[in-house]
Amino acid sequence: MSIGLKFSLFVSLSTGTHSLRYFYTGVSGDIDFPEFTAVGLVDDGQFYYFDSNTMKAEPKTEWIRQNVGEDYWNRNTQNCIGSHQTFKVGVQTLKERFNQSAGVHSWQHMYGCELDDDGTKRGYAQFGYDGEDFISFDNSYLSWTAASPQAVLTKHKWEATGAQTNLYKAYLENTCIEWLQKYVRYGKDTLERKVSPQVSLLQKSSSSSVKCHATGFFPSGVTISWQKNGQEHHEDVDLGELLPNEDGTFQRTSTIRVTPEEWNNNKFSCVLYLVTCHCQIHSTFIKTTNLLIIPQTFLLTLFISCFSLVTK
Repeated sequence: MSIGLKFSLFVSLSTGTHSLRYFYTGVSGDIDFPEFTAVGLVDDGQFYYFDSNTMKAEPKTEWIRQNVGEDYWNRNTQNCIGSHQTFKVGVQTLKERFNQSAGVHSWQHMYGCELDDDGTKRGYAQFGYDGEDFISFDNSYLSWTAASPQAVLTKHKWEATGAQTNLYKAYLENTCIEWLQKYVRYGKDTLERKVSPQVSLLQKSSSSSVKCHATGFFPSGVTISWQKNGQEHHEDVDLGELLPNEDGTFQRTSTIRVTPEEWNNNKFSCVLYLVTCHCQIHSTFIKTTNLLIIPQTFLLTLFISCFSLVTK
């Protein structure tokens, strides 16, 4: 049985923005998955991992491994062990609140902060249950927004004492930003590198949908869209999630469904906008293959046209 996880691990950022995010997931039921996992990301790249099978916080990038000592990992291991127990109680509480007794259930938490080059700060925290929004923190109004009737009790409890609200306010506005600034210094060479994507238009057969696959880019700020005869085209288009590569770069795929006749009688282009250089990559040539597994080495003829960024 699979679990519907609400939070996407990767969110594209605008150029000049750094982010620090943590994702906690607790699960219950008969499933081949750790009961609790914690993942930390800087600028969408994973640097930190813990799960209840290993019971140990571990580095995922060289820059964090080289800049923090054993005390850092011991402290975070103990924090995650405590969070594991909290999540076990949380899942059980929500099962009772939703009148559930069996099956696989998940309790998730995402929190973090962003810092722009101009000093603008943003913080956020939200919880989800069984793949649906449950409750989120409004840092501007210092209040909690319940997304379901079952979350109203949690909202009233947290706002009545004020302890949870004050804890998140202090962390998101101060502690989180301070650690983000440290991490950006630690990983400066890695986090501020710029790598352009390789782009491919892939198709299994002439009647199949066409996939525009971009891979190997960094940072994550790449937008994929389609044009038909030079105009934006959104019909029958599915944009996949931003995904990590093993080397720390990213990949993303956008799929368009058109008939062979429509494709042949019009000019379709896959357009990538790169925030790092304020430029576009247009791809128009398809490599068609009948293979079930399409190698990512089928590259396209590309042309790059740079233009000035227009701000609103």
